[in-house]
Parts: sequence; structure tokens; C-alpha cells
Amino acid sequence: MHQYPKTILSIQQQIQSYIDAGMEVSAKDEAEKALTTIGYYRLRGYSYHLYDNATKKYQPNTKFSDVLSLYQFDTALSQLAFSMLSSIEVALRVRLKESLLIYGDPLVLNDPSIFDDKKSYWQNESIIASEIARSNDVFIKHNFLNYGGQVPVWAAVEVMSFGTLSKTIKNLSTGIGSAYSKLAEYYKYKTPNGNMVKPSKKMLSSWIHAASSLRNMCAHNSRIYNRVIATTPELITTDRLNPQPKYNGLYQIALAMKYLRSTNQAWVDFVTEFKRLISVYDAVIDMERMNFPTDWESHFEI
Repeated sequence: MHQYPKTILSIQQQIQSYIDAGMEVSAKDEAEKALTTIGYYRLRGYSYHLYDNATKKYQPNTKFSDVLSLYQFDTALSQLAFSMLSSIEVALRVRLKESLLIYGDPLVLNDPSIFDDKKSYWQNESIIASEIARSNDVFIKHNFLNYGGQVPVWAAVEVMSFGTLSKTIKNLSTGIGSAYSKLAEYYKYKTPNGNMVKPSKKMLSSWIHAASSLRNMCAHNSRIYNRVIATTPELITTDRLNPQPKYNGLYQIALAMKYLRSTNQAWVDFVTEFKRLISVYDAVIDMERMNFPTDWESHFEI
């Protein structure tokens, strides 16, 4: 059996490893509590940018209390983003159902003709079927008992995961009179010349995919601060960064959230709370590490 080269460190040894690497640990009781409730490797993510791999040392004046504050900021940010994303998801479900009902068929999700890629349709259909089958919602059981197991679109959409919603919308056929055309009406945006236009399916799908990815990160308590986020939402022209950054961060995903907002007030409330959170942790956070430009506040306006 292969022997792993590293040994398990006790809490006290973990604290000592911080000190040996040059981190200031002024309150060992605070550090011990954090390491027994949060964990060494989860906290490590908030000090990557403070650590020099070449010297195996932290930058001068790196404090454990600051690393802990970054974790606390990120936790509060995740909770705030999750709440906003939840309202986006709920509104998206309603709007997708209303859009699909233009076809006048409660079982329209069983019709591949309203989707572009038929192979993707059947792959997604199997996922939807699985999500319906494992649901314990009363309205699903009602359809099993009373309608021969046929589940109408308004019930099926309610049990889809955010990811499945994203895939369903991405594969919708477009054109005049299509469900996509109706759905896009909810997400019009203003162009630089003042016209209100509907997003292309590629653009709207990228927003939804980005929101879904961040929602999953929040749901699994993943780090948001100082993190590269792989999804790439297509930004409206006035919000694009110049020069284009090498990677995506929270800034790009937050703009996708703005475009997908359920109501203007929901977004205003989110931004207000976001600014408050920034002011509380201003001493330890760096907005650039979330890809925020200096004029980010103007881009968050609606």
C-alpha cells in the first residue's frame, strides 16, 4: 500500500505551522476554536494570496485574525448571494412555465419539436424524469394518483434543479411565437442608444448558467473570495471590462444576477446589503480579488 508522505497534524501543530511560516497568531484560543469549527484547509483558501510558495512563508504582517475575517466575509457574502439567487431561480421557474404555456399543451415538455437539439432534448428529458421520480412533493404525487403519472409543465418545472432549468432554456427553439421569445421579454435590457432589446438565447443562457454555478458554490459552502469562476456570462456592452480580464470572478457573475433580477427592488436591496458588508470588512478585503473594477458601483445601477 502506498504511504502518503504527510502526517495528520493536531490542532496545536496546525497553529504552530502557521507561526513557523511567519503568520501572526496573537490569540491562540481564537485560532484553536476556528480550526476545530472551520478547519485548516478551508481557512487555507483565504490565505493563498498571502503565501509565498518559493520561500514557504507568509507575507510580513499576515495575521490569523485577518484570514479569519476574510472567511467570515465570504460566508456572509455567500449567504447574501444565495438569497438573491433563490429569488432569481423562483422567478425564472414562473416565467419559463408561463412561456411554455403559449403552446397550449400541458405536456409540452414531452414534445421534442420545441427544442433545437434532439439528442440534448432526450438527455435532458431523462434527467427531468429522474427529478420527477424522486420528488416527494404533494403535487407530483397528485398527478401520479389521478392522471396516470402524466406531469404537466407547471408541475415538472417546479421540481427541476437550477441546472436542469438552465439546460432546458438553452435548448429551446427560437423565433416569433416561440416560448423563448416570450421568456426573453422578461429579461430585456437597455442598449447604449437607449433601446430596450431582448437578449439572444446565447446571452440569456450564459447568464442563467453563471447564476446556477454560483448558486451551487453557495449551496456547498465553497469559497467565493479570490477565486477563479470558470463560467463566462456574456456581459452587456456597457459592463464589459477593458482590458478583458484573464479570468472570471464574482463581478461577472454578479452582473448576470443583475440582468436576471426578479424585481428592481430585489436588486437594490442586494446591492445595499453588499455595500454594507464591504464596509464592515473593508480592512481585509481587496475588491480586485473578486474582479471588481474601480467603477463597479456604476455598473450595478439599474
